[in-house]
Amino acid sequence: MRLLLIADTHVPNRARDLPGPVWDEVAAADVVIHAGDWVAPALLDELEARAARLIACWGNNDGPAVRARLPERVDVALGGVRFTVVHETGSAAGRDGRMSRLCPQTDVLVFGHSHIPWDTTTAGGLRLLNPGSPTDRRRQPFCTYMTASAENCTLSEVVLHPVAPQGFPDPTADSEPRLNR
Repeated sequence: MRLLLIADTHVPNRARDLPGPVWDEVAAADVVIHAGDWVAPALLDELEARAARLIACWGNNDGPAVRARLPERVDVALGGVRFTVVHETGSAAGRDGRMSRLCPQTDVLVFGHSHIPWDTTTAGGLRLLNPGSPTDRRRQPFCTYMTASAENCTLSEVVLHPVAPQGFPDPTADSEPRLNR
């Protein structure tokens, strides 16, 4: 099962639309996971129409129109892997222990909010993934998203993809995006 992980899209405030490579991944994915901060419901409508399956939550920048349609937390099994999707996890300090306590039945926690790509595994085995943002890099060198596979109770092929702003060269030509581990 091919997965696309995105968060913090902030459309239309930070971008008019998702970048083309992200829409290509939407078309290729069996499941799109969005960890909140849509800002407006138009992108939610578009992803619901174009994704084979959409799993999503709301974020702190989402108003009543988005919050009325999405939960704050989603728990779902995909390919035998137990996922939790939330927007905020609190500060990085203590995150591993805090999330392990809050999500004891979860294999993979997908979160957003910081716009900082993140991939760690806690001492108890919980995998924490933040795909960054495909539209708002903040203090990161690139905008980013993640892809992965979930099959036979295993998450594999987790890849962080950089996104070049329109009119700029491919960011993978010179360096790799930073991933906090």
